[in-house]
Amino acid sequence: MKFKKVFISLCAIALIATPLASASEALSQDTRMKLVKTLSGDLAPKSVLSSGSGLISAHNMMYKHTVTIYDSKTMELISTVKDSVDLKSFGFSKYSGNYRGAPVEGAFSPDGKYLYFTNYAMYGKGFNKEGTDKCSPSSGYDTSFLSRIDLSTYTIDAVYPVGSVPKVVQVTPDNKYILVSNWCSYTVSVISVAEQKVVKSIKIGRYPRGIVVTKDSAFAYVAEMGGNRLHRIDLATFEQTYIPIGSNPRALVLSPDDKVLYATMNLSGQIAAWDLVANKSLGKAKIGKAARSLDISSDGTALFATNFKSGTVSKVRTSDLKVLQTIKVCSEPIGISYDSPTARTWVACYGGSVKVFANE
Repeated sequence: MKFKKVFISLCAIALIATPLASASEALSQDTRMKLVKTLSGDLAPKSVLSSGSGLISAHNMMYKHTVTIYDSKTMELISTVKDSVDLKSFGFSKYSGNYRGAPVEGAFSPDGKYLYFTNYAMYGKGFNKEGTDKCSPSSGYDTSFLSRIDLSTYTIDAVYPVGSVPKVVQVTPDNKYILVSNWCSYTVSVISVAEQKVVKSIKIGRYPRGIVVTKDSAFAYVAEMGGNRLHRIDLATFEQTYIPIGSNPRALVLSPDDKVLYATMNLSGQIAAWDLVANKSLGKAKIGKAARSLDISSDGTALFATNFKSGTVSKVRTSDLKVLQTIKVCSEPIGISYDSPTARTWVACYGGSVKVFANE
C-alpha cells in the first residue's frame, strides 16, 4: 500500500508539472489558418516580423523606402519609418547629404528597445553600383548598411557598415552580437553590441541567407543558399562545422528546444528537418514552388512557409512533416511570421499587401 501511495503522489506531481492544454489552448497542429485581415496601402513588403511582444514590422525594399510597424493585437498601423539617413551625422565623414536604403529583413533586440533592418543597397552620392541577385565578391558591387530603429521614438538612431546586398539579420539572445548575411560578399558580418562596430567577417560561400541562433547564444546556423549545406558557427571561437542539408537552403528556424532545425529548400519547394542531437536528416516535405520564408509556432508543433511561385502558404506538422493545410494567399507571397501572443500568422505579399491569418 505504501508503494501505491508513493506512485500516485508522483503521478500527481507529473500532472501538475506538465498540464494538458485546455480547449482554448489547442496545439497549433490542431488549428487551421483563417484570413482575418488584409493590410494594404503604401506597401511592397519583402518580409514581415513579429517582435513577440506586441509589434509587427514589414520591410518595404527600395520600392517604398520604408519600414511599417503595426500593433499585433489590433492589426493597426502604428508608424511608418523612412529608410533615409544622413550617414555623415553617424560618423561616416566621406558621405554628404541624405541616403536612402532598401529594407529587406528585420530583427528585434532581445530587450525590445530596437528594430534592426538590412538595406539591399544604399542610394545617394558615392553609391554607384547597386548589387544584383547574381553576384560574387569580385563583382565590385557597393557595400551597404544595417540600420537601427529606436522603438521609443520610431526613428533611426544608428547605422552599421556591412557587406554587399545584406539580407538576413539576427540578434543573439544574450544581446552580444548582431549577425548579418551578405549575399554578394559571401560573408556574415558580426557586430558587437557593446562596441557598436563590426568585429568579425566570416566567410560562408555562395549566397549566405537564413540565420538562426540557439537560445543559449552558443551557436549560429547560416544557410548557404548557393550551395547544399548549413554552416554551424561557434559564437565563442567563430569556428565552423557543416550540415549537409541539401541543395539551395534559404530560410531557417529552430524548434523551441533547439533540438531540430528546419529549412526551406527554394528550388525543390521543400521543407527539410535536421536532428541536431543525432546529427541526421529527419526527412523532407514537398510544399510548393519556390519555398521561401519559414516560421514555427511557439509550441513547436507547426511550421508555416511561403511558396513564392505557387502563391500559397503551407502549414506543416513538425512531428512527421505532414502538410496540414495549403492556402492560396496572393501572387508572390514572400515573408511570413508567427505572432505568439495572438496565435496569428502574418504573410508579406510582395505585390503590396500583408495578410493576417488566425489559427483557430
